[in-house]
Amino acid sequence: MSASWTISAARDALRKGEVSATDLTMSCLAAIDAGDGLNAFVHKTPELALTQARAADARLKGGDAPSLCGIPLGIKDLFCIKDVPTQAASNILRGFKPQYDSTVTAKLFHAGAVCLGKLNMDEFAMGSSNESSCYGPAVNPWKVDARNLTPGGSSGGSAAAVAADLCLGATGTDTGGSIRQPAAFTGITGIKPTYGRVSRYGIIAYASSLDQAGPMTKSVRDAAIMLGAMAGHDPKDSTSADIPVPDFEAALTGDIRGKKIGIPREYRMDGLSSEIAALWDKGADMLRAAGAEVVDISLPHTKYALPTYYIIAPAEASSNLARYDGVRYGHRAALSAGDGITEMYEKTRAEGFGPEVQRRIMVGTYVLSAGFYDAYYNRARRVRALIKRDFELAFAAGVDCILAPATPTPAFGLGEQGTSDPVEMYLNDVFTITLNLAGLPGICVPMGLNKQGLPLGLQLIGHAWGEVDLLNHAYVLEKSAGFVAKPEKWW
Repeated sequence: MSASWTISAARDALRKGEVSATDLTMSCLAAIDAGDGLNAFVHKTPELALTQARAADARLKGGDAPSLCGIPLGIKDLFCIKDVPTQAASNILRGFKPQYDSTVTAKLFHAGAVCLGKLNMDEFAMGSSNESSCYGPAVNPWKVDARNLTPGGSSGGSAAAVAADLCLGATGTDTGGSIRQPAAFTGITGIKPTYGRVSRYGIIAYASSLDQAGPMTKSVRDAAIMLGAMAGHDPKDSTSADIPVPDFEAALTGDIRGKKIGIPREYRMDGLSSEIAALWDKGADMLRAAGAEVVDISLPHTKYALPTYYIIAPAEASSNLARYDGVRYGHRAALSAGDGITEMYEKTRAEGFGPEVQRRIMVGTYVLSAGFYDAYYNRARRVRALIKRDFELAFAAGVDCILAPATPTPAFGLGEQGTSDPVEMYLNDVFTITLNLAGLPGICVPMGLNKQGLPLGLQLIGHAWGEVDLLNHAYVLEKSAGFVAKPEKWW
């Protein structure tokens, strides 16, 4: 038994009685302890995991085995789990233990999943390299020239844990690419569903109109299985859509004959690695060979996506993070004689929030201020509508799926980007943020290795509520690419 199994392989073995959930969980817990050098798990929950595993074994023995029964998962530190530390990788939430479960974790546990612990991430999901975490960065299990590489962000701990076989799958969240970019950097699969497909209740908010949770897994089939357990309408989330959840796994037929694949010409931009550009062309050839028609399309407002995102997301963050003040929970600064409530707020927030979070709160407060609301925030909202319209026109013209790069480059070294200019780091999101602005689903599939031996991924974009077609196209791409490489164990 091994933590290297896929979810689908482990599910089948568990149901056949070839392995117990308890033994599988213990194998993962041992891998997690051995993988401390990756800094992927920041709160281990072995007692909870073994309790859930034993309950799963009882269900399996009784013939009551839901989709994830006995499957050990890692949970990003953004999802509330009752009585388990949940900090969003921020000092301001140090010591916080929620008294309720997020809807996503509750649904996963209802499906029989086992919680191995909480995973590292960028503070409040603000980052593309996992370097803003109060725990220190997670480390990519892939390595070149003895350099420690980023696993991406903000779901860097989730990506590193899945790629290094510390767990069978993990939850992530995607506000501007935080599932798809780490998946590309670590050679795994990650899907961001349509906005509203998965409940946001109990997930610590960054930007409420952009945040969406999704699975990070070792295969497209695993992503389909896990998404099926996570998705569904939730009356506790006003943005949750009351739309039936299809059988995503059953949709993996591998037949895309007659489908039309769009290639956005605006995505061929400066800074795109020549190896990724070549892989993009190769991916188009793979889909063409499977019977799909490949056509050029235009998404003309793509060039405005980065500035639009970095106005809207910080604006929403400045509102969402105003609740962290040291009064009710989390960190509270020590006060001096004569300090009042204002000084307590100021000192607590200065100590609790890291530099990147402070930067985005300041930007958000600025663009929402009286003199600049129309010039920045309202204008960004109008451009967002144009970006969404670009996609609508492409799909209305008969395109079934869009193929694009997930990242402009492979994983870079920790400390190498954004140290002096944060905009350099923000450019990592150039291919992913358009989907969040438009509310569309996207999936990253590992496609191969570059000359240095680092994984490269491609992104497929679907129409709203089109996860069934999206996953099937990804399944075809996955089979054609045949990516099976694993990082050489050094941790």
